[in-house]
Amino acid sequence: MNKVAFVFRNAAHGCAAGREGLDAALATSALDEEIGIFFIGDGVYQLLAEQAPAAILQRHYAPTFGLFELYDVEHVYICSQALAERGLSAASLVITPHILAQDALQARLAQYSVRLSF
Repeated sequence: MNKVAFVFRNAAHGCAAGREGLDAALATSALDEEIGIFFIGDGVYQLLAEQAPAAILQRHYAPTFGLFELYDVEHVYICSQALAERGLSAASLVITPHILAQDALQARLAQYSVRLSF
């Protein structure tokens, strides 16, 4: 089987990419045990607990990332530099991903044969 990585690069609610990526990751996790989830750049905003998407007529899907545990998705990573650049901390996230430095995250991402970006 291929090792599949889902890379979240875009902020939440600006487009449907985050929601679609989450749906794709959950569906793939049911078929393949070796998937990885990566949050880099503005993608770290996907995991913010305190969002108000109803103000722009969007659904608050961030809590759905909590299903990763139910689906046995264990390889969830977030870039420490991306968090720091945006003034965010792990305490403000809806899940507890592995926090990696950018170099370590890129090395981990290189282990996956298929990379899907959202």
